[in-house]
Amino acid sequence: MGAVATIALVVLGIAFMIFVAFFGRLPALRRTPIAWLHRFIWVHVPAGVLALDQRVSSGRVTSSCARFGTYIMYDKHPLVLIFYFLLLSVGEILYLPTAWPQLGAVHRAAGTVAMALPYVFLYLAAFSDPGTVTSENHGAEMSRYPYDFALFHPGAVCATCRRLKPARSKHCSVCRRCVARADHHCIFINNCVGARNTHWFVLLLASTGALTLYGGVLGLSLMAAKTTARYPAWRLAPWRSGAGMDFADWLVCWGWGLQDGVAMGAVTLLALLTSPLVWGLLGYHVWLVYCGTTTNESMKWSDWQAEMDEGFAFKRAMAPAGQRAKDLRVEPAWTRWPAEAEQILVRTESGQPPRHPAGGQDPLPGVGEWEPVWRLKDVENLYDIGFWDNMVDVFFPNFSFRDIHEPVAEDNARRRVRKNKGTMGDEPEPLRNY
Repeated sequence: MGAVATIALVVLGIAFMIFVAFFGRLPALRRTPIAWLHRFIWVHVPAGVLALDQRVSSGRVTSSCARFGTYIMYDKHPLVLIFYFLLLSVGEILYLPTAWPQLGAVHRAAGTVAMALPYVFLYLAAFSDPGTVTSENHGAEMSRYPYDFALFHPGAVCATCRRLKPARSKHCSVCRRCVARADHHCIFINNCVGARNTHWFVLLLASTGALTLYGGVLGLSLMAAKTTARYPAWRLAPWRSGAGMDFADWLVCWGWGLQDGVAMGAVTLLALLTSPLVWGLLGYHVWLVYCGTTTNESMKWSDWQAEMDEGFAFKRAMAPAGQRAKDLRVEPAWTRWPAEAEQILVRTESGQPPRHPAGGQDPLPGVGEWEPVWRLKDVENLYDIGFWDNMVDVFFPNFSFRDIHEPVAEDNARRRVRKNKGTMGDEPEPLRNY
């Protein structure tokens, strides 16, 4: 029983630490113990170790560890992808010899599908193009989304690729490329998650979550049936066990059930303890789809909330449809999106509304007076067009919403992206601080 308990505690501890690493920076958890633990583990502990190493070895040990950690987390290599693949395959090799002979035809068919799908979606997510912005498709990617004048402003140029940045794109320092509708770089697939493979990534999470849950519950039921056959008074739920069996006896019987098929038992525990993490990641990405945002954008919105808390954020309305050409700085580039920006959001260094020279032309887009913004819910998210349409945008990235939505204005619907060479200096600087 001691070995089983040790395995369970180790697996649970690893799953919890992975949860803290992945979710500790989420804005929703900012003032929770999870966020504090994330800062303690990833900020305070490294700072303490660095200070100690400076005294002992003049920083040589931590420097070597930092280089190795940077290589693992921020360089493009397949090590974590291989680890994930081995975790799936070795777990199945340990699990199946004990479980397969006990399964009926239905479970064998369902299990075969459940085991195959993660490999299929892992291949598609890892080796498909996430939406790389190239010179050949730059014009098409510029027309994918409109600028929202909050997170993304026209005129921004990628300092590395030296091309105008399409709305919702981001340059990945690991892959060294700009990615359309960039979500994040995932070390588990050794690839970015972007406009053209987000659906494969979501399906990978869903299939992996289904496999871990199905395998864990199935293994639990097989071991429970074997334990009940040997100890008729034992039940999986301790409070339902027969009279005369206390909790200590229940643990002894359960320990026998685990150790009778220790390989399947260990994989079952691993599946049950990691399944909540996988489903949590899946739930988070479904929530992002529901909100019409990405991981990258959620971090940007978190920064905006910090500016709002300090009183440095202001907004005003954009010009009415049909009068926006001078405000947009570049002609509307989108040909598929059913909405356009209704406001511009800016931050100031002084905490005062943006000012322009008396009698001079207002250099900023929009009309009317600036008003302070204190809450994110008072700001329009241009990229949230409803859950089902958000799903269509993720799973059918080339779908044109103009086919099913009334255009915002006929003149904007007829406009097309202006041809440009994507060189430095062709467009004004991005609108951020004023």
